[in-house]
Amino acid sequence: MFVSFEGVDGSGKTTQARLLEEHLRGLGREVVATREPGGTALGEELRRLVLDGPEMSPWAEAALFAAARAEHAAEVIRPAIARGADVVCDRFVDSSLAYQGIARGLGLEAVLQLNVIVLEGLLPDRTFVVDVDAATAAARRDREPDRIEREGDGFQEAVAGAYAQLAERFPDRVELVDGTGPAEQVAGEVRRRLGV
Repeated sequence: MFVSFEGVDGSGKTTQARLLEEHLRGLGREVVATREPGGTALGEELRRLVLDGPEMSPWAEAALFAAARAEHAAEVIRPAIARGADVVCDRFVDSSLAYQGIARGLGLEAVLQLNVIVLEGLLPDRTFVVDVDAATAAARRDREPDRIEREGDGFQEAVAGAYAQLAERFPDRVELVDGTGPAEQVAGEVRRRLGV
């Protein structure tokens, strides 16, 4: 299966991706754990540019994320799926839909179309949005904020609202999971919903 985790920065999505990876490995399954932007040499360079580089227009940002994602899908995700491995990804296409498509106002359909083209239709089987409010997420962050995180709570609240819209729009694939409880409790709910 191909599972991605989403949420505002500091939501706990990275922790949940790691906990699912560990659980699946404990079941004896092959798991490819990866992240976006990143996961490949090109993706890591684009990650540095997008998160720590200069200010850029929303479409430049969306295009750079899509470029990193195209490489990630071709080099890492599709080969893993083809050999029967599970893929657990910390962020994927829904980040661009939430951040650039909705919160930055580029349009959900336009950003979705760009990504469907570069991904040749590849989407996660299930996406879990770790749902917390902006204040909780900000309190959990334990590092210096990147370029996008520095945009403040108002932008993070817009992103949280965007994720809620995605869960409504794509209910067969995108699910909100309450991220306010202890990490193991949230992980248990994720496993229950996946049936693993």
